[in-house]
Amino acid sequence: MHTHDSDVLAFALAACAAPTRAWLVTIVATSGSSPRPAGAMLACTDTGTQAGSVSGGCVEEDLIERLRAGEFDAQRVQRIRYGVSAEENARLGLPCGGQLDLIVQSLRADDSEWLQALLDAIGERRCIQRQVRLADGHTVLQPLAHFADLEVDTIQLAQSFGPRYRMLLVGAGQLAASLAELALAMDYEVLVTDPRPDTLAQWTGPEVPRLPGMPDDVVRAQAADRFSVVITLTHDPRIDDMALMEALESEAWYVGALGSKRTTEKRLQRLQALDIPQEKIDRLQAPVGLDIGSKTPLEIAVAIMAQLVQLRRRPAGAV
Repeated sequence: MHTHDSDVLAFALAACAAPTRAWLVTIVATSGSSPRPAGAMLACTDTGTQAGSVSGGCVEEDLIERLRAGEFDAQRVQRIRYGVSAEENARLGLPCGGQLDLIVQSLRADDSEWLQALLDAIGERRCIQRQVRLADGHTVLQPLAHFADLEVDTIQLAQSFGPRYRMLLVGAGQLAASLAELALAMDYEVLVTDPRPDTLAQWTGPEVPRLPGMPDDVVRAQAADRFSVVITLTHDPRIDDMALMEALESEAWYVGALGSKRTTEKRLQRLQALDIPQEKIDRLQAPVGLDIGSKTPLEIAVAIMAQLVQLRRRPAGAV
């Protein structure tokens, strides 16, 4: 599992207070085959400790060696490229034709202020943008209404950060346990709720917060913003429908419901009878997940996570 942004930034913050040299490295562009996307980060120190990844392990060793040797000490911020030749790709193990453009920012004690503010914003589920002036590394933060793609030019790097996607699973059964495992591995924050005390007590999945109470109340309190995913899994309309009513009326980014096509048709009729606007009902992903012929709990969990990946990677404005 790749380290989450907040973990990388927390490592960088701690490194600023330590008597060591430290750097924050950010992928700003890729071409060809690339193990990590633009925006992925690596924080490291001259003792060799690190958090995060920019290549999945292909170039980190070489990069940290160059940093520790002082190759990038002349400037506070430098832009470098890996994968400029077939020989370099072969030496470092980069995928064929892959190139990585990196911004290397040397960290100092005064960087702790913006790093802490950035971590605070992420923890408070606010969107914020890190703007780094490439001439001298001066960094400021700007609040954002919406997440924006990373941008870099000859003047500055602008990188957006938003809250970690939070997944609320309604129903503490076997499918929820499988789905929680996959979601945690893909850097989602996972919560499980179930109004049935016995079912919640028998949870067999990973160690995640288990929330008692009525599902609509839990959705309202924990998963109502645009970085939330709500998925109902109980097969009990008395439970699932309560959560769906609240989630569809909220800003939740993704709302899904487990069930067959026949079950879904009945669910849609119930939601329409409750006078929920049709445009909100149309947001419902049901039957949840990609149609890949899934049968077992783990296969269904794979189909759900695959659909989330597909939707998150869809270009803005695409249908």
